[in-house]
Amino acid sequence: MGIPPLQAQEAGGFQAYLATLRGKARGMGISDTTLDNVLPTLTVNPRVIALDQSQPGGSFDSPIPDFEPYRVKHVDASRINRGRIAYRANRAKLRAIEQQTGVPEAIMVAIYGHETNYGTFTGDFDLIRSLATLSFEGRRRALFEPELLATLKMLDSGVPRSRLVGSWAGATGYPQFLPSVYLRVAKDGDGDGKADIWTNEADALASIANYFVDAGWRRGVPWGIAVTVPSNLNRAAIANRTNAMRCPRVFERHSMWKTMAEWRQLGIVPQGSAWPADTVMATLLEPDGQGKTAYLLTGNYRVILDYNCSNFYGLSVGLLADAVDD
Repeated sequence: MGIPPLQAQEAGGFQAYLATLRGKARGMGISDTTLDNVLPTLTVNPRVIALDQSQPGGSFDSPIPDFEPYRVKHVDASRINRGRIAYRANRAKLRAIEQQTGVPEAIMVAIYGHETNYGTFTGDFDLIRSLATLSFEGRRRALFEPELLATLKMLDSGVPRSRLVGSWAGATGYPQFLPSVYLRVAKDGDGDGKADIWTNEADALASIANYFVDAGWRRGVPWGIAVTVPSNLNRAAIANRTNAMRCPRVFERHSMWKTMAEWRQLGIVPQGSAWPADTVMATLLEPDGQGKTAYLLTGNYRVILDYNCSNFYGLSVGLLADAVDD
């Protein structure tokens, strides 16, 4: 643990830390003008420290709750109806983005809905102050310092500081991008020469699609389908035997990969959706246990998980997209 942040700030520790950052920022091409204008204005935000330290850790083997209560809360009538409104209001933009990228219109809208409830709440923390605080505090400096530097890069490239508000942990705009993600994938969706993910829905939706393309979205492949599993399925025979490097608790719940044709031969039955092509690969997930609705999940579901590595998040995004497009 580092020095208590307010005490360290009083001793000049915070400004001393920011001074060490200056060389790294210069190495990224960030101008002294930007650094001189921004760094002296920053102070520690004790509220951010408290929020970070209060995050639940959870033990690795703690029980995972059922998905259904989460689904009911996050794929509810209000979110579906608001999604349909956003979908209809942006059809022309969405159609053009889908034609260009292959990312379905409804998937873009579902991400928008889950991240900020269609732009109604994007956070009100001063982004660079929060990231400077988290970087200085040091517990997760390896995560937050690159985001602090990326925020300085955004400011240096002309993004107004007034735009840079968001969550206490550094996510900003309609898509809730971290600054490094903004620099990598933010797109101009309406041809005005800017990538404004804070007030411009076309830019935000195009940026979400570009994120998915960057993460490997495959055109024409669904995210997954809801299925019914026969009671006599031999689950031991289809168990996943690989160890994921990222988010192991998320992926250990998935079966091994099989083609849709192979799943059909095992007696898996779709719940209302048409089967994808026989050659499409998928894993099986039973998020509420045996005898309840299960899902066959394709590689595109893994792209949703790249956005937020949680099965509950991934499933609810896919289900909201299906409902919005219904």
